Amino acid sequence: MTPDERARACGGMTPDELARACADAMWADDHASRGLGMSIDAVSPGTSILSMKVAESMVNGLGMCHGGFILTLADSAMAFASNAHGDHAVAQHIAVTYVRPGRLGERLVATAEERLRSGRSGIYDVRVTGGDGTVVAEMRGHTRLTGGKFFPEA
Repeated sequence: MTPDERARACGGMTPDELARACADAMWADDHASRGLGMSIDAVSPGTSILSMKVAESMVNGLGMCHGGFILTLADSAMAFASNAHGDHAVAQHIAVTYVRPGRLGERLVATAEERLRSGRSGIYDVRVTGGDGTVVAEMRGHTRLTGGKFFPEA
């Protein structure tokens, strides 16, 4: 089913409206992302932009934010992009390259883009940038559809 067909089957929404409705449904129960101070800056079918300010509780003894918090932001961006078609998808595999650490007070931005969606699988690229626009990390993730849906099809 194409994104337009899926959206029409879900109450006549446009693909962008369906993506936003899916994001809102996910966000309502995403206590981890909200607890870390993430925000959904944009979402559309197969893409999302999430951001998060590096808090004092996220930096290590060297004063840097590295590893887990950055991966969590990237993974969340991939989740919102991969679930934006109305189907439930989960991460199956993630490969991440850290380029530089985040800094206290810096706003990190994760942009996820769908590269392939075929059958039950998807491939997504996520780039995390810092406040100065430089790359903090890059991630490639694979997703798998679970069979669940956000909205029943008409």
